[in-house]
Amino acid sequence: MTGRNDGLDGEVIARRVREELARRRISRQALADMARISISTLEKALSGGRSFTLATVLRLEEALGMPLRDLPAVAPSGPAPEQLGAYARAAIKWIEGDFLTLRPSFENSDTLYAYLTTIRWDESLGHLVFSELARADQQFAQEGHVSIPNLSGHIYLVTNDTGQYRMAMLGRATREMRMFGILLTLQIGSGSQLVPVACPIGLIPVEQITAPEMGRILPGSACYSHYKALLDTATTGDFARFA
Repeated sequence: MTGRNDGLDGEVIARRVREELARRRISRQALADMARISISTLEKALSGGRSFTLATVLRLEEALGMPLRDLPAVAPSGPAPEQLGAYARAAIKWIEGDFLTLRPSFENSDTLYAYLTTIRWDESLGHLVFSELARADQQFAQEGHVSIPNLSGHIYLVTNDTGQYRMAMLGRATREMRMFGILLTLQIGSGSQLVPVACPIGLIPVEQITAPEMGRILPGSACYSHYKALLDTATTGDFARFA
């Protein structure tokens, strides 16, 4: 295998990447696209034919939303900032993980979109962060911070891209740790116009779904009825209301 290159343990990094591909059930091509590297670069690095460069590892870490290197231990941090709810990690550790995310298509109400949302604790920031993976429209994938105020018990996944906001507002998790609510975002309108739009959204722990299918889910797909029933819980379970 590649051994060490500029402090990078190629064997360890390759093993962690392969484990994440298997755990999240995404292809090597999908990961290469998300990390903005060529599939040949990824394949050669995973097989030992080429050493991992720091730039490649950093892109893979960004795409997976997790460290691949053995970084120095960080002292336990305090609670999250007050503006995010001042939550302690021990109290919200249940939310860390990968979630199958479902929402309807804005163009066709019969079509669903399915992708992964990873939620993890960022030691350097001292709070939860999220990132979206395996999206059919990966160029619009979101990442940001997680707010959990104690007063309402709701969970907010917030993207702030140079002042442009997008937010998922989720109700309290069910006994199965599933979360449902409303997604508030922008849709491309005529020309370059962006139009505010809202829709129901559901986050299901990915381990609860057998062989999850990602991307555009059309009527007639093997998983369509199951995914539609899960997403409908947002309204039938009174997690969200549309006046």
